[in-house]
Amino acid sequence: MKKLYQFKVVALIFCLCLVVLTILPSAKADEWNHKTTVTFDAPVEVPGVGAQTLPAGTYVFKLLDSPADRHIVQIFNQAEDHVYTTILAIPNYRLKATDKTVMTFHERAEGQPEAIRAWFYPGHEWGEEFVYPKSRALELAKIVNEPVLATPIELPAPVETLATAPIVAVKPTGEEVAVTEVVQAPPTEVAAAETPAPAATLPQTASHLPLVALIGLMSLAASLGLLFVSKRMV
Repeated sequence: MKKLYQFKVVALIFCLCLVVLTILPSAKADEWNHKTTVTFDAPVEVPGVGAQTLPAGTYVFKLLDSPADRHIVQIFNQAEDHVYTTILAIPNYRLKATDKTVMTFHERAEGQPEAIRAWFYPGHEWGEEFVYPKSRALELAKIVNEPVLATPIELPAPVETLATAPIVAVKPTGEEVAVTEVVQAPPTEVAAAETPAPAATLPQTASHLPLVALIGLMSLAASLGLLFVSKRMV
């Protein structure tokens, strides 16, 4: 009878550990990959071959990789079993974070879908300023009458290519200028006070050390529980 009771205690603690192991990684993943579900009520243009348009509907945005001065973003369908496009982005700064997702768009020509410009994750000052193929970036620059981020490579492209692709800003005249003409750098005091999230790589942000520590604590709790039960049953 005593052994049966001890077995039940161990089984209960083991099940609790499994629940924790299941929940924590998924919650952490949403933070480092910035998983965001967005519903568009009208077609939206995203970087791609020519002018790639997403029909009205629900999509999932995820940060795939963040090599230093650039980010790589993927757009999935709602079920997350199909990738519509893989986008190159540059970290952009806003003065005030919001508690909701913010999407900004370039002005559109009459009768044309809005072209997505940037994506800001809730609670973060840093966002993703999307890069368009150079030919399309020039067209957008003429429409909005301001520089637009551009890359000379054809999209879509392999992630390895995006990680090293050259990026410039294209003015309505076709002149290439620095990306700082488009993206905003943080104030000096902000940059010195904190290390921006884009500088971190996914393996670092997805460390399992807290999880290992939690498992150790749960194991210790199980041992103490068994010791307590043993003393009560003597």
